[in-house]
Amino acid sequence: MTHAPNPSKNEAIRGVRQRSVFLTAVVALLSGILAAAAPPTAANFSQTRGTSAPVSAPDKTYGWKSAPITMEVFSDYQCPVCRAFYDNTLRQLITSYVASGKVYLVHRDFPLVMHKYSGEAARWANACAQVGQFATAESALYDNQDRWGASGDIKKFIAAAMPASDFKRVDLLMRDGAMPAPQATGASLDPLAGISHPCPVDPFIAQDIKLGYQAHVNGTPTYVITYKGHHFAGPGSALSWPLLKKFFDSLLQQ
Repeated sequence: MTHAPNPSKNEAIRGVRQRSVFLTAVVALLSGILAAAAPPTAANFSQTRGTSAPVSAPDKTYGWKSAPITMEVFSDYQCPVCRAFYDNTLRQLITSYVASGKVYLVHRDFPLVMHKYSGEAARWANACAQVGQFATAESALYDNQDRWGASGDIKKFIAAAMPASDFKRVDLLMRDGAMPAPQATGASLDPLAGISHPCPVDPFIAQDIKLGYQAHVNGTPTYVITYKGHHFAGPGSALSWPLLKKFFDSLLQQ
C-alpha cells in the first residue's frame, strides 16, 4: 500500500494548498480537513463513516446502484500497489460479483504528491468518464503504468485505447487544463504543479479527495464497503479476490 506522508502540521497545510490547485473554491475546506485530521491507521474491515458522491460527477462506476453491496476504492493511477490491486482483485470482482449484480464498484481519485503524474492521470480518467469510456481509460492507465509513469505521455495510451471519435471529445476537455511536467517542491513532487488553467473535470477530483479525508484515507489503495447501512474500510494492498469474496459472501448471508 502506498501511504501518504505524515508531515508536521505546517507541512500538511502546505501539502493541501499544493493539491488545492484543482479547485480554488475548496482550498479552505481541504486545508481545514487535512490540518485538523490525523487519520488513524485503517485495519481490515474496521468500521468507518460512509461517503457520498456529487450528483453531477463523471460516471466512474461499474455495475448497478441497486446492488446490495457498494465498494468505493480510493486509488492513485501511478501507485504500483493500486495497479496490483486492480489486476489481481478488482478485475475478478468486476467480471463476477459486479456482473452478477451483487456489488456496485465506485472509483475515487486520491492522487498523492509523491507520484509525479498522478494528478494528470486522474484528469484523463475523469475526462474519459465524461464520454462513457472510464473502464477503457482505467485499464489503459494501469496496463501502461510503467511507460507513462516514466515519460508522462499519458495521452498516447488513452488515444490508442478508444475510438477516435470518443478520444476527440476527451482531448477537447483536456486542452482546457494542459499540464506541463511538475517540478520538485521540497522532499516531494507536486503532481499538479505548473497548471495555468483549470480543467473542467478538476472539481470532481477535488471532491473525491475531500471524500477521502472524510473517510480517513491515508494511503492508496483504500476501500470503503457499505452494506445495509454499515460501513467497513481497509487497505487493499494484501486483499486477494478469494479473501474479498469470502467477506462479501459473509455479508450477503446476514
